[in-house]
Amino acid sequence: MKTILQVDRTELKELWAAFKVANPKTRIRDAARELNTTEAELLATGIGENVTLLTGDFRELIKEVGSLGHVMALTRNDHVVHERKGVYEKISFNNHVGLVLGADIDLRLFLGDWKYGFAVHENDRFSLQFFNSFGEAAHKIYLTDKSNKDAYDAIVEKYRADDQEQPLIIKEKEPKDTEPEADADIDKAAFQAEWLALKDTHDFFTLLRKYKLSRKQALRNAPDGYAYQIKPESMKAVFDAASETQIPIMVFVSNPNCIQIHTGPVNKIFVMGPWLNVMDPEFNLHLREDAIDEAWVVRKPTEDGIVTGIELIDKDGTMFNQFFGKRKPGIPELAEWPELINKAVIKI
Repeated sequence: MKTILQVDRTELKELWAAFKVANPKTRIRDAARELNTTEAELLATGIGENVTLLTGDFRELIKEVGSLGHVMALTRNDHVVHERKGVYEKISFNNHVGLVLGADIDLRLFLGDWKYGFAVHENDRFSLQFFNSFGEAAHKIYLTDKSNKDAYDAIVEKYRADDQEQPLIIKEKEPKDTEPEADADIDKAAFQAEWLALKDTHDFFTLLRKYKLSRKQALRNAPDGYAYQIKPESMKAVFDAASETQIPIMVFVSNPNCIQIHTGPVNKIFVMGPWLNVMDPEFNLHLREDAIDEAWVVRKPTEDGIVTGIELIDKDGTMFNQFFGKRKPGIPELAEWPELINKAVIKI
């Protein structure tokens, strides 16, 4: 990994201020890309004004987030934003892997590369924001009008870094491998046999690693009837059908540092430009339909029967969004969910 050359914070602050005046509607993540910097570095230009640099063991900080009461959890990647309101409950860690298993806030946390944390006060909104070593947002927590602001202030004071002026050391990502994937090298029969013998959906990741397959390769070589490609525009019909039938669904959004899950119904669905949106009181989703390079319906055996999911994959081969019917270990998936998919999607 290389370290990005650091822009002088004062100079970047001036560039950022001018950019916001000229582009008031551009999100900070997109602005960082246009300014050839990172979101973390842009945010750091506000240190001493509306931003406080945090330090310490972020596992211990997350354990205290339940004291904030009702908040909004935000996890995103380049193509989709997942916002879920609720309370952080049942928080636990095994080394740097964390779980939040509340009724509303449902997270898998991978804190091995949570490098920087900030407390931010902007546009009358208070938040805790965490970034990885590449300056990318890992996870954000926003107060709501039901939150405990005193508890927030206590957390900020407790984890406030003594040195607020320290520079951010940001790594630069290596370019992604663009070599074509060689399906001819796959032991297809053995791979398919192991797929059919799966006992848990989580074992699928192990299967990919064992056979050194990308997601797209695995789905192309699935056992007959266990994966089929659908048109990306099918997602609007899936959401509409879920809204009309009120079948509870699970919506997974992930980045390398966090997976955030919504479980429940969806209601208000609409499209604005390239974005497919869910805008419910406690759950919002913003999905860039034009980022979907491939969309697949995928069936995986488990001890509880077949689990059917929809997987969205971008042009780099990264799966960035997953959908299931509501289910828990030990309980079969809702029979209505695969029926909904069969009626709503457009097969390729």
